[in-house]
Amino acid sequence: MTESSEQLDALCRNVVRLLDAARGPVHTLRVVAGDAAVELIWPQPEPPVPGAGQAASRPPEVESASAAADGAEICAPTVGTFYRSPEPGSPPFVTEGDLVEAGQQVAILEAMKLMNPIEADRPGRITKIIVADGDPVEYGQPLFLISPDS
Repeated sequence: MTESSEQLDALCRNVVRLLDAARGPVHTLRVVAGDAAVELIWPQPEPPVPGAGQAASRPPEVESASAAADGAEICAPTVGTFYRSPEPGSPPFVTEGDLVEAGQQVAILEAMKLMNPIEADRPGRITKIIVADGDPVEYGQPLFLISPDS
């Protein structure tokens, strides 16, 4: 392997690491190392046209009322792979209907070989598990719904 191809290989690994660690949408990324450079540009989504497509979707106030009825969301703090249990074959941290305390671990999110605990941010009852075990998730993606226990 030549020095230039080694630089390019290292650069690509770093680009993947940076994208995995991104805490939001990335629109442009340019990385330069010596003579090697990588630039990635994603197109910006076009803003929605007012009035277009409203017949096909529910109004926002209906969606937020529905989400409020089901509970608050516990969302992914980073991109990664979602796991419901501490290791394969062991019971899940929580199941639907379980009561949890604030700070209680409810899942694991693996990102770049690091196991990040996902914790409930409030006490309540897990009303829905949205993501399947082993699925990749994005930053901010809802993982669970949790309702106050009344």
